[in-house]
Amino acid sequence: MIGVDDFRDWPAPPRVRAVQTLRGGGVSAPPFDTLNLAAHVGDAAEAVATNRQRLRRALQLPSEPVWLQQVHGTEVVELRSADAGTPCADGAWTSVPGVVCAVLSADCLPVLLAASDGSIVAAVHAGWRGLAAGVLEAAVAALPVPPARLRACFGAAIGPQAYEVGADVHAAFVSDDATAGACFVAVRRGHWLADLYGLARLRLQRAGVVSIHGGGRCSYRSAERYFSHRRDGVCGRMASLIWISC
Repeated sequence: MIGVDDFRDWPAPPRVRAVQTLRGGGVSAPPFDTLNLAAHVGDAAEAVATNRQRLRRALQLPSEPVWLQQVHGTEVVELRSADAGTPCADGAWTSVPGVVCAVLSADCLPVLLAASDGSIVAAVHAGWRGLAAGVLEAAVAALPVPPARLRACFGAAIGPQAYEVGADVHAAFVSDDATAGACFVAVRRGHWLADLYGLARLRLQRAGVVSIHGGGRCSYRSAERYFSHRRDGVCGRMASLIWISC
């Protein structure tokens, strides 16, 4: 059975549907067991195709999700149909009912956005590189909606008790924003625990988004539910999906 988190703590607008998949319910063999939805991690192509078919059938999706070629960058693309191919981007948005935006993750932070009237939805992949480079700001700027009318929700990502980083990550955030220092806790010389959720919240708030939800689920510490690249190395990927119902 396909498992999903359904973002019940997010006041999604009417007609907006959003889920993040869990790791169970698919056919992939270890170390991708079992509902791996990524085609780029070394899993058998047949298994990924079957998993994607199961996902669409179980959730009764209106179309095949538009899978992105994610590169930890800041490109955010508009999807005008479900036949958009595989865009090279780390975020996608649409105003077309039935077009499913999707991002893949296994510790990086998936961020879902929706206009308060349900007319626009977006999915964004925010690893530390993309987050520091401004992928969330790029997503907010790309949407034809005032930031104050957006609602944001965080999916499961590596939590602040598990995400140890070095000086490069610390400097990427605090060198030009002293307030970001509150999202790091020093644990030893040159190493910090980083709060991806907190960093994303700061950047969304600075971009004008005030309705921000989620952030309490740790992919690293919940091995039975989530894939985690930091924990397992080679592993599958969860999908975070958002669409406007037809």
